[in-house]
Amino acid sequence: MTKRDEHVSAMLVQKHQLAQSENKISELDSVLNALQQSQGCNNNDLDQALADLDGLLEVKGIDKEETALVDVSLELQVLSQLIESSQSQSKIPLVSTLDMLEFRDNMSWTDYQRSVEQYASKNNVDLSADPFKTLMSPIQRIELEKRIKEEFTIKNAQCDKYDYLIAGTCGVIGGFVDVFFVGMPGEGKLTKIADSSVDFAVEKFAGACGWKGAREGTDPTKSAIGFLERNFKVNYDQATTFGKNGTGGAVGNLSPKNHHLKSLGHSPDLIGLFFSILNQFTDTSTFISNGQIITINTETHELKGGNFIAKIFSGFANWLGHLFSDMAGSSGAAGRGAGIPIPFYNLLLLLDVGEFGQHKQSFATIATQVFEKGYDLRHGVAMAIPVLITELLTRLMWASKQRFYHKKPWKECIPSASNPELRRMLLVAHGALCLIDAGDAALRSGGDMIQFLLRTNIIGWARFGSLALKEVYAWYNAGHIDADAVDEYLEADYEKMLRRA
Repeated sequence: MTKRDEHVSAMLVQKHQLAQSENKISELDSVLNALQQSQGCNNNDLDQALADLDGLLEVKGIDKEETALVDVSLELQVLSQLIESSQSQSKIPLVSTLDMLEFRDNMSWTDYQRSVEQYASKNNVDLSADPFKTLMSPIQRIELEKRIKEEFTIKNAQCDKYDYLIAGTCGVIGGFVDVFFVGMPGEGKLTKIADSSVDFAVEKFAGACGWKGAREGTDPTKSAIGFLERNFKVNYDQATTFGKNGTGGAVGNLSPKNHHLKSLGHSPDLIGLFFSILNQFTDTSTFISNGQIITINTETHELKGGNFIAKIFSGFANWLGHLFSDMAGSSGAAGRGAGIPIPFYNLLLLLDVGEFGQHKQSFATIATQVFEKGYDLRHGVAMAIPVLITELLTRLMWASKQRFYHKKPWKECIPSASNPELRRMLLVAHGALCLIDAGDAALRSGGDMIQFLLRTNIIGWARFGSLALKEVYAWYNAGHIDADAVDEYLEADYEKMLRRA
């Protein structure tokens, strides 16, 4: 048996009280009308009686001024009986009082609910009734159902040929930007711009942490990295399988080129943050290798802070600072160096399946080799640019079409991803980008799996995958309630209420 909703019960009782009040008002109107009619009848009877009296006096030949001296008691008695008879014929019914719900200013919610239950029991109010059928009128229910269908249900896209043409064109533009300006890690123009931007970000972060700048004749980025390495040390920075800074053989094929990938604490996402805090608190180091998660004990690592919250913040600061120290490679690396992985990329190491290439290597091994060749966060930033161009172009063209072709007001041209037509256009656009990306990678790789993945835009494929899942979900649940749209509406309405308060 489901628990009674106390708020709904209160509303049902209030609805009953309102209905009873309206009925009582109607009853009062009827009584007042009856009183008015009775009063009118009495007035008419009185006027008639006075007229009869005047006629009687005239018949008797008595002057009105001398009525006090004449005995007309018999006639007056008859007249009085006539008036009483007319009054007795118009009996006005008594109006009963309304049953009141007990309520006081200092009343607790529990006492109020008890009062609600007593009122409901006394007046036969069904507290388990459907509130939408009971509290709303038929017209209100029809309007609500219409609004829900129009605004809060998941719909399939109704795109025309121009929508598909626009989306495909935007995807082709993004695909050509990816092919000609991203390419291989460290080679494309956008990758070089991303590398320079990351170097600049590392220097700025180091400067904010107290770095005074590089000495004359030295590389400023290497100097900033060295400063961050000294000030944000962590206990999970093992870089080899054996040796002084190794894992004692626990993690196979660990090297300076891939330890940022295999060490979960080096991942710039929620997974990396979780394992970084965990490793710093428990003096452990967690790696992912050969499809397995491996944890080893490390030297004691003392976190700063006098309480638990302070230590958590210290762990977060160490994680963030150490990521910046590794983002542009290490201070002693030659050339570009090994950066940190793209968010969630290290989860691919769990896929230790398949046999690819001449040496029949698993997919996890292939993913590791791809990272070692520069497929890191810096290259991920470069790959995100054509994806962002495709996204923005598609949204801009959709908004322009709504405004200038369909003549809609600007407020209805906001490119929200909840719009089914825009969602379909984004899917087509990113699908076109991924087709061009996959075709280019397949042609230039010559069948080599590593070369194919190095030229693949994983950011674009991730975006396309998320859009495809949304489209399948929308297709499968067409006509059902869109919970996200309802939450968005309620949140906006709640903010309006707060502003008015």
